Amino acid sequence: MSVAWTATTLESGRYSAVERGSDVRELADHFNQLRSHGQGYLEVRLPGSEFPRLTLGFQGDQAVIHLFDDAERSSLLIGDGTAAADAVVDVPVMDDLAAFRGDVVLTVDRSWAVVCNFIQTGVPGELGEWCEL
Repeated sequence: MSVAWTATTLESGRYSAVERGSDVRELADHFNQLRSHGQGYLEVRLPGSEFPRLTLGFQGDQAVIHLFDDAERSSLLIGDGTAAADAVVDVPVMDDLAAFRGDVVLTVDRSWAVVCNFIQTGVPGELGEWCEL
């Protein structure tokens, strides 16, 4: 299965908007290397369509997932209880740290499973409960 993606680069630690097309294994390898660095950001979509698009930003074991249904509509995946609902958690979004409420924070393992499920099914709505922004 192929996927189109952009991500934090391993060399500079900065986000690169240059899109790559690869199989899921190459994306998984890149993600695992980012995990070994402790933080990262990636955007994923299926080839042939700009939307939907998922983004995953993580730092340590805490992650946040955005869903972009189109250029003007986005949502956050409701968290898995990893962080207290009233906590504030910082994760990378592109090159900057962004603060999120704890109720939209997931573990990195859960967030990666969500991304993999999206790549396999192409159906983001079934990945969990979403909060539209």
